[in-house]
Amino acid sequence: MPTGLRLRPGPLDPDSLIIGYPMNQQSTIAPEYPKPSEMKPPIINVGVIGWVRSNLFNGVFNSILTLVVLFILWKTLLPLIQWALIDSVWFADKTACRSNDGACWSIITANFRFIIFGFFPYELQWRPLLAMGILFSLLFYSRNRNHWKKALGYAWIVGLVAMGLLMKGGVFGLVSVESSKWGGVPLTLLLAVFGLTAAYPLGVFLALGRQSKLPVIRWLCVLYIEMIRGVPLISLLFMSSVVFPLFLPEGVTIDKILRAQAAFILFTAAYIAEVVRGGLQGVPRGQYEAAESMGLNYYLTMRLVILPQALKIVIPPSVSILIGAFKDTSLVAIIGLWDVLKTTNSVLVNPDWMGFSSEAYLFLAILYFCGCFSMSNYSRKLERELSTEN
Repeated sequence: MPTGLRLRPGPLDPDSLIIGYPMNQQSTIAPEYPKPSEMKPPIINVGVIGWVRSNLFNGVFNSILTLVVLFILWKTLLPLIQWALIDSVWFADKTACRSNDGACWSIITANFRFIIFGFFPYELQWRPLLAMGILFSLLFYSRNRNHWKKALGYAWIVGLVAMGLLMKGGVFGLVSVESSKWGGVPLTLLLAVFGLTAAYPLGVFLALGRQSKLPVIRWLCVLYIEMIRGVPLISLLFMSSVVFPLFLPEGVTIDKILRAQAAFILFTAAYIAEVVRGGLQGVPRGQYEAAESMGLNYYLTMRLVILPQALKIVIPPSVSILIGAFKDTSLVAIIGLWDVLKTTNSVLVNPDWMGFSSEAYLFLAILYFCGCFSMSNYSRKLERELSTEN
C-alpha cells in the first residue's frame, strides 16, 4: 500500500499530522515530535559561544583583528599581572624591594598615612578621616533621587560645615590645625567638592546673565566668561598665590587654600556657563511661550520650566567638565599646596624609595580613576532615570 498520511484518533490537531507515516502500521500511536516553540537553537548561536562568534569572529577582518588584539594582550597583560601581583612585595623594606623583580607596593604601605593625610598631626589624623567619612556618606545617600528633598540640602550644609570644623579645629575642644598642614586626599576632596558645589550654580547664573536683555549684565557676563576661558587654570592659580596678595592692605592676609579655591571656582564656572547656555538654547521656544501664557514671571519660568529641561540636556558635557575640574585639582601642587600628588612626589624624593615611581603613580591613577568613574557612572544612571520619566 502506498505511503500516505495518517491522523491520530480524536479531533484534528495540526501537531498530530505525520508526513510519510506508513498506512499499513497497526499501531495508532504516532511518534511525538517537538513543537517549533520547544526547539532550542544550536549551542554555537547562544550563550558565550554565540556572543564570541557574532561579535569577535563574524568575518575574516574581525577574526584577524581579534587574534591580533589577543596576541597584544598576551604579550602585555600577562607580564603586567606577573609584575604587579605575582612577583610583587607589599610589606618589605627597601632592600627587599630592590632585590625583587616585581612591583614594590611597600612604597605605598610604608608611607600610606603621609600620602593620604600629608603633614596633618599624626595623633589627630582621625579628624580628616572622619571628615572624609561624612563626605562619602553624603555622596552615597544622595545617589537616590528619592532623597532629594530640603532635608538633604540641610544635611549637606551641616556636613560641609562639620568637615571644615574637623579640619580646622579651634572649637568644641578640638586642637587648632593650621591650613598649611592640610594635605593629601582630604585637601584634594575639599578643593574638588567645595569647588564644584560653588562653581555649578555660579555657572548657571552666568549663563542666564549672558542671555539677559539688559546690555550691562549681558556684556559683563560675556567679558568674564571669555577672559577666564582665554587663560589656563595654572595662570589663575599663580595670580591667586603670588599677584593677588600684593593688592591687599598691609597686614591683611587670606589663606592660600581659600585663594586657590576661589581661582578654581571662577575657572570652572566659566566653562559650566557655556555648557548651560547651550542647554538653554536647546529648549524649544514654545516652552517659553507656554510659561508666559500661564502668567509665570521670569524667575518661575526659569526655575520650573526652562532650567529643568536645559540642565537635563547638558548632563553629559557638564559631567565631563566636572571630571576635568576634579583632575585639575592636582595643579595646586605647583603653588605649594600639599595635595595627594604633592605628598606622593615628596615620598619619591626620599632616597630610600627612589626608583619606585611606577608603583606610586599607578596608585595615584587608581585613586583618580575611582573618583572620575564614580561621577561618570552616576551621570549615566541619572540620564537613564530622567529619560524614563518622559
